[in-house]
Amino acid sequence: MTMKDILRRISERRAQLGISENALSIKAGLSRDGIRNWRRRTERGEEAAGATITALAGVAGALGVTETWLIHGIGNSPEKTVISVAGRVGAGAHVPLYDVSEDGGLFQVAEPPQLQRMRCARPIAAVEVEGDSMMPMYQPGDILFFIRATHEGVPDEDIGRPCIVEDAEGNAWVKQVKRGDEPGLFHLISLNPTSETRHNQRIKWAARVRLALPAEMVERL
Repeated sequence: MTMKDILRRISERRAQLGISENALSIKAGLSRDGIRNWRRRTERGEEAAGATITALAGVAGALGVTETWLIHGIGNSPEKTVISVAGRVGAGAHVPLYDVSEDGGLFQVAEPPQLQRMRCARPIAAVEVEGDSMMPMYQPGDILFFIRATHEGVPDEDIGRPCIVEDAEGNAWVKQVKRGDEPGLFHLISLNPTSETRHNQRIKWAARVRLALPAEMVERL
């Protein structure tokens, strides 16, 4: 084994998971700069202090791979594409989305087979449904998968569809999106008539739901 090879495998797997080096270090039980310090020392030709078998086992667990693969490059190469669940969306709960590049989200799930034909340059993300505003279409606990086509705004083709929405305050919702009464405003409509519809809202972005699965049909990692 060489530390350079181990760090390369760490970087490759991090890219699959969409998790930052700092977030991975914390998840593995290291200091925030633990893996970064290993990399810097290795680049200088020094010994990566602290890169013990126990520490590497923690990193392997956080990456969802075996210790054998991480340390020696043999065994179960991580073939599954991993999708980060960026947060929860719902009706009345004001829940902020996570920055998956920094903290990896709430948890990760394996990419469902139904989405494999939809791979593109933009990553697939997911959220967990909270509340009953979209019943009976979506149930609490369902996992909704989406692709952000734009960094800001709403693509024309997503208007009128159920979407994941981040509002101007950074809160996340699952609502049907329709144009508001003025340019730049949108109606966020609940399919459940007993739940709140939010009229003339300013939003950061919206992306239509590409796939919805009950929690028991999703492989949680």
